[in-house]
Amino acid sequence: MNQAKKNVSLLVACQALAMTGSIILFTIAALVGVSLAEDKSLATLPLALLQLATMCATIPAALLMRRVGRRLGFMVGVLIGAVGAGLGVLAIFQSSFSLFCLATLVFGCFNGFVGYYRFAAADAATEAFRSQAISFVVSGGIIAAIAGPGLAIWSKDWFVGQSFADAPLFNQAASAEYAGCLVMIVILQIAALVLLSGIDIPPLSEQERQKSGRSLGAIAQQPIFIVAVLGSMLGYGVMVMVMTATPLAMVAFDHSFNTAASVIQWHVLGMFVPSLFTGFLIARFGTLRIIFIGAILSSLCIFINLTGTGALHFGFALLLLGIGWNFMFVGSSTLLTQAYAPTERAKTQAMHDFLMFAFVAFATFLSGRLLERFSWAAVNYTGLLMILVVLGALGWFRQQGRAIAKSHSTP
Repeated sequence: MNQAKKNVSLLVACQALAMTGSIILFTIAALVGVSLAEDKSLATLPLALLQLATMCATIPAALLMRRVGRRLGFMVGVLIGAVGAGLGVLAIFQSSFSLFCLATLVFGCFNGFVGYYRFAAADAATEAFRSQAISFVVSGGIIAAIAGPGLAIWSKDWFVGQSFADAPLFNQAASAEYAGCLVMIVILQIAALVLLSGIDIPPLSEQERQKSGRSLGAIAQQPIFIVAVLGSMLGYGVMVMVMTATPLAMVAFDHSFNTAASVIQWHVLGMFVPSLFTGFLIARFGTLRIIFIGAILSSLCIFINLTGTGALHFGFALLLLGIGWNFMFVGSSTLLTQAYAPTERAKTQAMHDFLMFAFVAFATFLSGRLLERFSWAAVNYTGLLMILVVLGALGWFRQQGRAIAKSHSTP
């Protein structure tokens, strides 16, 4: 148990570093996209590519860690993230939108590994401690919520006004704004690499690796798997869609970058502070109730967004959206752990995260298109439709449970 707690503590720290880097990138990516892209409706394309790469990396990451173990697999992911952030620096100095897209694509592969931090903690924990282990790892984002926007503001002008006349790879006419943010992400990756060296999670035995368990089709047909995927996929999708569009919408409504960064900070606090007690709430009230409450909170966010465009509207709405995401994400991740045996966990977790990030990539790209082609309201109404699907799935799952219980009680 002591080793399990040590692993969870290190994974919390690694999650904090990873999320700090992601928050920095999410805070600036659309703004960098607007400054580099000729077609401004493509401003969120780099973030969409990041999510697409995350989706594509989930399965290879799971297979790699199944073979070489969690620690080495996570370290490979961190190195990939450092390369991606470095490419982002170069893209800004070259004024290259296509290179910035490549940078976020590479960084997205790193996020494909990060998604397994919570499952690594669950794998190393006892069944009674599992929901808390997942929740505690997700709580690493609390540090990120405090540090991320602040580091973005502090580092965005590091290279502004400096001359790079002797650097042939740099476009001398390019703006260096936000390049420091990407350098900060590289520093965070190096720190994570050091922490990961202390993780000790036993890999599957040779006998367990040779067993495959049920087919993916059989696993995916389970109602519990379907609800877990829909809760994660749509809850994450609406969160990213609204969050991605918010900085652009705030700038369009004449709010400053610093105000937008503060709103994102409150949003991220809402995403991760509840993780200090979400696991206990799940143990007390059950996963389905927590997912349901998360969906209701996300719906309230959309209602507030549709009633006004002041800084308080944006701030309070995104705070609720963050809490709603937390309940849906932690609840759905906990629910998923009930859908597989140990020999099936790698492929089940990979399929779950693949589907989740596939939809998140779609929602991220859709966000920019809806905002540019239609309106801020269109973004929110689309998010509301996603939440209604989750609520419908929860109702269906309850009906399935009642039907099974009734059939078992019939003589």
